[in-house]
Amino acid sequence: MAVVSSAAAGIRAASGAGFAVSILQLRAPLLGASDLEVEARELVASSPVPILLSARCDIALAVGAAGVNLPERDIAVADARRLLRERLVGRSVHSVEDALRAQEDGADFVIFGPVWASATHPRREPAGLDALARVCRALRVPVVAIGGVTHDRVAVCHGAGAAGFAAIGMFQ
Repeated sequence: MAVVSSAAAGIRAASGAGFAVSILQLRAPLLGASDLEVEARELVASSPVPILLSARCDIALAVGAAGVNLPERDIAVADARRLLRERLVGRSVHSVEDALRAQEDGADFVIFGPVWASATHPRREPAGLDALARVCRALRVPVVAIGGVTHDRVAVCHGAGAAGFAAIGMFQ
């Protein structure tokens, strides 16, 4: 999963990543709702892969996105599920307990991390590969590793049981 901040970055990520990008997540926390809607609409219309939005169920519905990924302190997964129905709902989590709660509440997937130190979350302590493996073993839904993932670390994420990985820096 490529996590991008603009439609242009999303298309570049999808076409030139060196990996088969299967989903793009638009994460632009500094954009207001109307600007985010414009970016999301452009990305949904031009992307060769499904688009998720960070946190914004309303905009995801408005632009026809595939779904959302909810930060840990966002609305409840069950509430997003009621709004989005069959669209994808994911939750970013930092512990086995939070991952299990997201699964119980109806998440289609969880994004777990940071596995390694991450420039986008510099104050969060890395969880490590053992924690990633524990989350992967505990859940039935796919687990996506995030945080400090580099080309060289992708294989160990899969080895720990992750269904995939998400990255911000690698795709920008």
